Amino acid sequence: MSEPSRFDRGHTDDLMTFLAASPSPYHAVANTAERLEKAGFRQVAETDAWDGTSGGKYVVRGGAIVAWYVPEGAAPHTPFRIVGAHTDSPNLRVKPLPDSGAHGWRQVAVEIYGGPLLNSWLDRDLGLAGRLTLRDGSTRLVNIDRPLLRVPQLAIHLDRAVSSEGLKLDKQRHLQPVWGLGDDVRDGDLIAFLEQESGLTAGEVSGWDLMVHSVEPPAYLGRDRELLAGPRMDNLLSVHAATAALTAVSGGGLPYIPVLAAFDHEENGSQSDTGADGPLLGGVLERSVFARGGSYEDKARAFAGTVCLSSDTGHAVHPNYAERHDPTHHPRINGGPILKVNVNNRYATDGSGRAVFAAACERADVPFQSFVSNNSMPCGTTIGPITAARHGIRTVDIGVAILSMHSARELCGADDPFLLANVLVAFLEG
Repeated sequence: MSEPSRFDRGHTDDLMTFLAASPSPYHAVANTAERLEKAGFRQVAETDAWDGTSGGKYVVRGGAIVAWYVPEGAAPHTPFRIVGAHTDSPNLRVKPLPDSGAHGWRQVAVEIYGGPLLNSWLDRDLGLAGRLTLRDGSTRLVNIDRPLLRVPQLAIHLDRAVSSEGLKLDKQRHLQPVWGLGDDVRDGDLIAFLEQESGLTAGEVSGWDLMVHSVEPPAYLGRDRELLAGPRMDNLLSVHAATAALTAVSGGGLPYIPVLAAFDHEENGSQSDTGADGPLLGGVLERSVFARGGSYEDKARAFAGTVCLSSDTGHAVHPNYAERHDPTHHPRINGGPILKVNVNNRYATDGSGRAVFAAACERADVPFQSFVSNNSMPCGTTIGPITAARHGIRTVDIGVAILSMHSARELCGADDPFLLANVLVAFLEG
């Protein structure tokens, strides 16, 4: 295999734009849908009858999106090639009663979502974004992308042991952000503020799904700008690459039906109607088969020939903590995508799946690396095992190696997103 070409800076620039514009899963889905529309895809409603026409289609449900392209003349039993990813990231999310405060400070009550690196949220300028549900049942995206909130750290003079014993944070007491001053904490202030910011009338909002985000934009880093620092790479990096790959392969004759499945709630177990452990993907694939005149037998044949790449970020070897990694598996930044393996099925990869991924990398002329956890460290997991078990689909866990996973600001190589997208194109093309 020859050396891959220098990464395409335009692709990485576009990833930075996507990350900055997607502070919540709902924004990520809206931005993905916009890109699909520009590529000729059309949205179909789950409540409508579906037809079997060829072309690109997609379904949106909350913070999840499933898109697929049916080539001209595709048979009902044509297998799928799926790239799976997730739209959510660990963060701080607003509670049902958001207005709080003490000692002259006005605060916003938040709950911990997923498993964030809590210290990474301290002393950052934070915005607020998410989804507002109005009284008529419609929804409105909101994004206050300017310094609005801050979780102030305790000064070292009041915690002398922090440098020797480490920072200790109580999730309930120490992570509540401030956003103003005042002794009179009035119920409804935050929502009233968001209504005003969104051009809504007072009392129009009856529900919300809101979360904080760092307003610091993504940026190239390093002497040679070979690194990329930014938020929510876990796992919007994969959503972006999969969207680019799907739109790149659509429009031609393909032996498979390429699919993008970007789920919500991976960071807390995937058990929701928009999570990988829910019915969304299976329902879409089945309806696609039946819309093309297929039977249960056709669906069974299609699923039997289907392969899914579960694409999520993984761990690059950390120069300051190399002992935490397996001594013979040290994925490097800008070394190409990683193949994730765990014999206890925390990842879904097996030998046959490895062969599928290796073949795609060879066709794309992209190197890949292998990742396995240190035996002394618990292994994380992905949507991969869930997808394999729920749908009986052969699934392979892959991704891009990064540092600072689950931080408010993560770090990857500037080459790797483009290399991943190239491999996904080769995979979807078959």
